[in-house]
Amino acid sequence: MENDKIFVSADGVSQFRLPRFTEIPNVGLYLEQTTKYINGFLSPIGFEITSSMIRNYVKKGLVKNPVQKQYYSDHIGHLIVITILKNVISLENIATLFVNQQKVYTDAVAYDYFCMELENMLSFQFGLKDSVDKVGSTSSMEKKMLRSAIIAVSHIIYLKHCFLEISTNKELENLAP
Repeated sequence: MENDKIFVSADGVSQFRLPRFTEIPNVGLYLEQTTKYINGFLSPIGFEITSSMIRNYVKKGLVKNPVQKQYYSDHIGHLIVITILKNVISLENIATLFVNQQKVYTDAVAYDYFCMELENMLSFQFGLKDSVDKVGSTSSMEKKMLRSAIIAVSHIIYLKHCFLEISTNKELENLAP
């Protein structure tokens, strides 16, 4: 490794992609299915949701009540966003973002923007591309707030990878003869 270049493994991040709104199952998933589905996408970036967290978000009103104990694309999209953003902003502020966002954008548009922007920032943060792409064609305070939160979460994901790499390297050093 060159001394003037800092490299952190982008394992899991280089292929990271969240499902777009139209790709999320809208057939109704039960709680355990919803948990497994979401965690399948979030595990590469080190985030996880549990059934009790989902029930808590519903109880707090961050996510609508399931329909006959089933979760649909709008529920799942909100749960993905909450699971990621709660690492940098409070649940109350996430609720405020949702309320303000719904005045300007549909859930589908806001969720897809979130996905594209997160993937964009992670690719840049991990050095997979040289610059940040401009995502979307409109400008709003809600969009700028969301982008700021995404930038913050991309830094947290990067730091998690750094500490994991340091820990792995220490373990390898201890194993060396």
